[in-house]
Amino acid sequence: MSSIRLFLVALLAHIGWPLVALAAPHTPAADAVVVEKLPLRAQDPTSRELNRLRAAWRQDPQNPELAAELARAYFEQAVAEGDPRYLGYAQAALKPWWSVTEPPPVVRLVRGMVLQFSHRFPEAIVDLTEVSRLEPNNAVAWSWLAAVYLVTADYAKAREACDRLKPLAADLAVVGCLAYVDSLTGRAQFGLERLSSALLRQPKADPALRLWTLTRMAEISERLGENRLAEQHFRAALALDVRDTYLLAAFSDFLLDQGRPAEVLTLLKEFARADTLLLRLALAAKDAGSPNAAKYQQEMRERFDAARRQGDALHEKEESRFARSLLKENQRALALAESNYRIQREAADARALLEASIACRNPQSAEPVLEWMAQSRVESVILQSLARQVRAIKAPDLTKVCT
Repeated sequence: MSSIRLFLVALLAHIGWPLVALAAPHTPAADAVVVEKLPLRAQDPTSRELNRLRAAWRQDPQNPELAAELARAYFEQAVAEGDPRYLGYAQAALKPWWSVTEPPPVVRLVRGMVLQFSHRFPEAIVDLTEVSRLEPNNAVAWSWLAAVYLVTADYAKAREACDRLKPLAADLAVVGCLAYVDSLTGRAQFGLERLSSALLRQPKADPALRLWTLTRMAEISERLGENRLAEQHFRAALALDVRDTYLLAAFSDFLLDQGRPAEVLTLLKEFARADTLLLRLALAAKDAGSPNAAKYQQEMRERFDAARRQGDALHEKEESRFARSLLKENQRALALAESNYRIQREAADARALLEASIACRNPQSAEPVLEWMAQSRVESVILQSLARQVRAIKAPDLTKVCT
């Protein structure tokens, strides 16, 4: 899950719509198809609630309110488990309206979110914009518009969408949305200070929103090269004891960058189910010389292979990192990073393309990132270091074969 989508999770939980974007939904061909038994126990409160919603929906599957409510519940479970398969069930609930030009707004909102899951951003913007036109006080629609515009690096429209949240959401949520834009447009320190002040003003804010704020503060601090402060914020977020896949992945990446893979193995030992966390486990196991390195790598390979068989091309950034760092398949890593960056342009996507370009000694492939960095004025010690490495590549290196 991307960092801006984590903001949506926090904000929507705060206003009563706990939703998440994790991966492409896989929709079974028929209701009777068993894709896999998911880890819910019959007596678990979440399981009981999902059973209740499913029963109501099956009685009236053409009811848009029931379908949207069930889809929201599946999204919430995807947050808790870090498991994208629940999203397939959410999409199945929306099937009666999937190709309808003007579905009810409650359905169109969820459809817009699912479209952006599939990286169909122009179509998602159409749906979300129409919902915000029909319901100008719909904080969820404005939030997801902000998310899509941020992922596609349209920062002016993202800021406008954040501004529309001012009368609709808590101050911490609005400041968080705007601070995210600031952190990518040359005002990272300002955004960090605004977040810190807003957090101090709201010590009893929703835990999910506090977690997002602390995670965002950690990442901005890391970009600015303030690693000690970044770690303090990461650990404060972990201390909230809210299970969150993105936080675990972000802190793991921080530890890997700091050369501390053994700590990643300890942090993630119970979380191999989530693909993004298994990738970090595989990277950490390799760096630490763990006996589990081969096992993690093979399992990760199998998951990427399975995703491709299902037509899921939404993990290109992660697969690029896997191919480059673990398989040493630099050409494939570069192709994946280039394909990914054509669609979404967050800082992590930029880093993936820069690193793959360096591995292939191909500075030309990094030009879109260098252009984005110049235009956005993004502040990042790591990105700037990688950009210098790209610029230092000599012309003769372009004749070398990238393997």
